Amino acid sequence: MKVLWKKIGLAALPFALIAAVVALAAWFPRGEKEETGAPRVVRVWNVDTFEGGKGSRTAFLRNAARRTERGREGVYYLVSAYTVEGANAALAAGETPDMLSFGIGLDAFMERSLPLPYSFSGGEADGKCLAYPWCRGQYSLFSLTDDFQAEGRTAISSGGSNLSAVAAALSGVEGEPTESIAAYTGFLNGKYRYLFGTQRDACRFRARGVTVYERPAEQYCDLYQYISVLSAERMEDCLALLSELLSERTREMLGEIGMLPPLEGETGYTPSVFADAESRARLAEMAADGDGRKNLDKFLKTI
Repeated sequence: MKVLWKKIGLAALPFALIAAVVALAAWFPRGEKEETGAPRVVRVWNVDTFEGGKGSRTAFLRNAARRTERGREGVYYLVSAYTVEGANAALAAGETPDMLSFGIGLDAFMERSLPLPYSFSGGEADGKCLAYPWCRGQYSLFSLTDDFQAEGRTAISSGGSNLSAVAAALSGVEGEPTESIAAYTGFLNGKYRYLFGTQRDACRFRARGVTVYERPAEQYCDLYQYISVLSAERMEDCLALLSELLSERTREMLGEIGMLPPLEGETGYTPSVFADAESRARLAEMAADGDGRKNLDKFLKTI
């Protein structure tokens, strides 16, 4: 491949050169062939639809992108953070990235996502894998003592598009859906005997130096951060970044953001990452209904 200039990390480029690269990406219309040797800019959007552990998933992606660039001449990954509302608004305006990093709750992008050479039930639609997870979180039941049989109220931490009530129901946990911060503080100040929370709470406990006992919930997980590819023209460069995200060296770094590698002997259930708002609401209603809980697994995918 022809080398236009010596490749360095985008973060190290002078501001004027970064602006030039971004302008170049905008100048080339979608679908038109670029000149041989011209730099290729891969647009990557990261959308956090559920609470992470600590730090920034967007920053983590940028670091993975820099590592990928070092092995691919002439390609630059432009990683941007979007809110759910911002990503949906951009899509409605006709804008799409080349790659999308996202969790459950961003179903509008399904029709633009291309088949991937991987397999994971939560990212499949019409028999094709359209999204693949690169990291995950963990639901757990927390207690300040090692006695998980004592009577007491349980707060079910709620926040984002994930379905913590479904996770609790499939784990046999009865509790009160409570906003994330209120659940965490209520647990620490004694309002609740137990907290059904996530990796975000585990990171909060460690940061505060609080000793807690934890029982991971293994029956269900929807705390997956997926990758979809939306550009056939950029498929090869997109798969190179995904390969880096799934590499052993990157998986070993996930602790830096309080997340876990996916697909390590996991079993249980997960919803489709493309489940729409109506489907998610129906699952939440079933989780709140004693009879409905018995049929939850029929509307979920087996991991």
